[in-house]
Amino acid sequence: MPLLDISPFAAALPAGALLGLDPGSKRIGVAVSDATRLIASPFDVIARTRFSEDAARIFALYDARACVGFVIGLPLNMDGTAGPAAQSARAFARNLLGIRDVPLLLWDERLSTSAATRTLIDADASRRRRGEVVDKVAAGYMLQGALDALQERALP
Repeated sequence: MPLLDISPFAAALPAGALLGLDPGSKRIGVAVSDATRLIASPFDVIARTRFSEDAARIFALYDARACVGFVIGLPLNMDGTAGPAAQSARAFARNLLGIRDVPLLLWDERLSTSAATRTLIDADASRRRRGEVVDKVAAGYMLQGALDALQERALP
């Protein structure tokens, strides 16, 4: 479910891929959509350092993949309230927009990490392997939810 009305975000988007970010305290999961915005794919994990370095890596990926907007996961509490992690994600989004004004959507990513972990367990991934990829798989799961909502909005 989108946190904001998705219409202004969708209206601001030219054709092209979206970059999905799942910012955590230690790592940032990265996913990217195809240019038609039908399929999200887990892409990378960025180990957090200083924000300026993280942002430089993010925008390098953004530009290399010819992205036209961001979808950033907002980890709300199960009751829909915003805790410290959600405040941190909002600050992260504001700081990215301070570097470059691009279309950005904060997307409710409750249970994306749990769903990603369950998928990896079902795929018989080892605990070590799950730890290496869960952040980017969660970013892909979150981005796919946003893409599906964008597609539903586009239907007549």
